[in-house]
Amino acid sequence: MSEPATKKERSDDDVEAALRRIASIPDSEIDTSDIPEITEAQWATAQKGRYFRPTKTSITIRLDADLVDWFKAHTENGGYQTEINRVLRQHMVHAIKSAG
Repeated sequence: MSEPATKKERSDDDVEAALRRIASIPDSEIDTSDIPEITEAQWATAQKGRYFRPTKTSITIRLDADLVDWFKAHTENGGYQTEINRVLRQHMVHAIKSAG
């Protein structure tokens, strides 16, 4: 089967089939000889999520005025929305861990 000329010509079925084919390859058959092993020194300085940037969704939400004022007053450089997002994420992670 020949590959389509461009990404636009690929269907979701083609992508799914390719992913299934790749997933079916046993680890023992994957050639990793050109990939250097990671050393303990490299792991010691590794940073989780350094380049991860989740997609942001713009929404309208009604919050109590005193809550917004508090975040504005207690957040440096005017990043109160980022701080609200961080607090909500912390709550979400805690709820997920508690549930399961």
